[in-house]
Order: sequence, then structure tokens, then C-alpha cells
Amino acid sequence: MNQQKIALLTDSCADIPQADIRKYDIFVVPLKLIFSDGEYADGVDISAAEVYRRLKKEIPKTTLPDGGQVSDTLERIRQAGYTKVLAINFSSGLSGTHNLIRLIGEQTVGLEVAAFDTLSGSLGTGMTVLQAARWIEEGWTWPELLRAIPPLMRATHVFFCVDTLEYLQKGGRVGKITAVAGTMLQIKPILSFAPDGQLVNVAKIRGRKAAVDQMVRMATALVLRGARFNLAVAHGDAPEELKVIRSLAQKSLPDFENFMEGEIDCTLGAYVGPHLLGVGVQLLTDAVLSKKGE
Repeated sequence: MNQQKIALLTDSCADIPQADIRKYDIFVVPLKLIFSDGEYADGVDISAAEVYRRLKKEIPKTTLPDGGQVSDTLERIRQAGYTKVLAINFSSGLSGTHNLIRLIGEQTVGLEVAAFDTLSGSLGTGMTVLQAARWIEEGWTWPELLRAIPPLMRATHVFFCVDTLEYLQKGGRVGKITAVAGTMLQIKPILSFAPDGQLVNVAKIRGRKAAVDQMVRMATALVLRGARFNLAVAHGDAPEELKVIRSLAQKSLPDFENFMEGEIDCTLGAYVGPHLLGVGVQLLTDAVLSKKGE
């Protein structure tokens, strides 16, 4: 029971399944995409499938959530009787969303807002929000949550395989990613998040299947025998391949405590293009779970 009236606020790049958003009463502010025919709210006015269809002709610009909408959402949270807010958001290395929500939260009367920059996206943000939701349900106190979330974020690791870096290059989102030569050789980059929250490629694998296998191996290598952990997979415009990576991940890491299956949002879909697959692990270490801190 959420007796302390602590709300959870995130953004559309968390890729949390709708069933979980409803179950835990999670508030989501959408980022925005601007195409030549107008502006769309991520996941509200436009779907990821529509973005992928349009990418063949036009790569949209992406922008922060509307400040007024952030303020309105915080007001809805206050009116619903919440007094505290955990705002867990998309990487500041790719977006100003975290900073916007932090600043507006500081100015909101009647709410105590603690804003966290996950330095991650999609699975990394979503898993963190959902673990915080479970803790709130279990009755963790506000100080316990504030202490546990930073090490939880550091213990969350995600890997993504993309078909091509074309969309990241065209959208100016390459950041720390080095060029991947060998289109004819079917070289597939595996991406993750650097410590500063920018995207970085951590492997270059020949062939799509081999890249998926390598992602699962990289995730598995992070989980020591007997460790407690959460597991997640995601896809962007690749539902059939999602079944493959889900099976591989669950076979390699069968002892997960919680499992999340996401679909990449419109914003990240516009960044990376279609046919993305992802896997993530979140380690529930002693440092994370100790309520009294170090």
C-alpha cells in the first residue's frame, strides 16, 4: 500500500507497458516529435509504428515535453492527494527532459519532488521506475527510496542492437559512437549508455543473429551466481525477433525476480530507426537493498 502518498513521474522514453502504468498509477509526460506536417506527442498523438513508416521519407526533430504539461501533471499529482514525487527520467546525455522536470518540480508548491537522471533510456529508465514502484508498494519510506535509487540506477545495464547508424548520424545523436565500417559485411553495432548518459557502441558484430547472441552474453556476464536481479527485453518494429531475444535472455538468466517487456517509444525510434532489439539487467545488490545505507 502506498500509504505515504508518494507518486512516480517519468517520461515517454521509459517504455513501461501500459498495464504497469495503470497498476502503479505512474504519471508519464510525453516528449514531442516535429514532422513537416505538425507536432506530435510521443505515444499520445502518434505511435512508434507510424514513426517508423514515416522515417523512410522524413526524420523528425524531437523536443522536450511541454513545460505547461509538466506543470499540469504535477498539479494533477497534488490534487490526487500525493505529497511527494519521485521523478525518474530519460538520460540528460540525450535530452533536457530531466532538467526541465527538476526545475519545474523545485518551483511546485505543495509537493516535494526528487528528480533523478537515469543516464539511460527505455529499459534502463523503465526498470528503475518499476522497481521504485514495488518498493513504494512494500512500504519503503521516503528517505529509504532517496538513498536506494542512485545505486539502483548504477546497477542497471542495457544493451541495444541496431541495424544501422544511419538514423543516429542523420539526427545528430551519434555522440560517443564510433563509425561502424562494413555495411556489406553486415556489421551490427551493439549500443549502451556511457557514464555521462550518451550512447556508445560497446561491440561490433558481424550478422544480426550473432549480435543478438552477444547482447545476451554481455547481460548474462554481469549477473554473478546467486545474485538477485531484474530482467528486461524490448523491441522497435521487430516483434518476431523479440520472441527470440526473450527466449534467449530467459534461458540464459532464468532466476530473474521481475521481468519487463517493452516496445521502444517514438522518440528513441526516431533516433535509432527500425528493427531495434534490447536487453537489460538490473542488479539488486546489497548496496541497493540496504535500507539503512552504508
